[in-house]
Amino acid sequence: MYVKIKRVLDIIVATMILIVLAIPMAIIAVCIKLEDGGPVIYKSRRMGKGFKEFDTYKFRSMKTKREELHSNLSHDEMVTKVGKIIRKTSLDELPQLFNIIKGEMSFIGPRPWIPEYYVWFTEEQKRRVEVLPGISGLAQVRGRNGINIFKKIDYDLQYVDNISFKQDVKLILETIKTVFSKANAEITENGIKEEINDLKRSNQMSKVG
Repeated sequence: MYVKIKRVLDIIVATMILIVLAIPMAIIAVCIKLEDGGPVIYKSRRMGKGFKEFDTYKFRSMKTKREELHSNLSHDEMVTKVGKIIRKTSLDELPQLFNIIKGEMSFIGPRPWIPEYYVWFTEEQKRRVEVLPGISGLAQVRGRNGINIFKKIDYDLQYVDNISFKQDVKLILETIKTVFSKANAEITENGIKEEINDLKRSNQMSKVG
């Protein structure tokens, strides 16, 4: 029952936030465009509920691919000036409100990961897609990227098995407390590759065993 109510609440709250933040979001979009003329929105292919893939939306905070290919900048140096501000305040996540309205995401749920992760998931681990992915979730308030991939999945499955209004409210409040904290907030491409390799090794070892 709550899952249906949760969807209605997601739409109502996301719409209200978009109305209230329409002007600030427009200002952010203009600033991104003025800085280097590149695209305002960054799209990333992710796995959603029931293994349905979709594109997540974020305000672009990195330099364009063309600049990346013609430079030797580090990951941190690839972040734009505007990007540093919107990342620090998590404002880069605001376009995901449109993902919520479209029914691809929720405010709270397991974070949507790239499809490559799921190649190496066990059947039990795949249960994390039984609910809509979220902008924030249990794993995010329990350590973000400071915990290993297996702990993240454990937290995700714990959320799936105990989804409730009370838990969602609690996680939203905890998310607000941590939104300005940069501790373990980001994961690099190398970090993602390492997590996928950890899953791969674990999967292969279980088959051998």
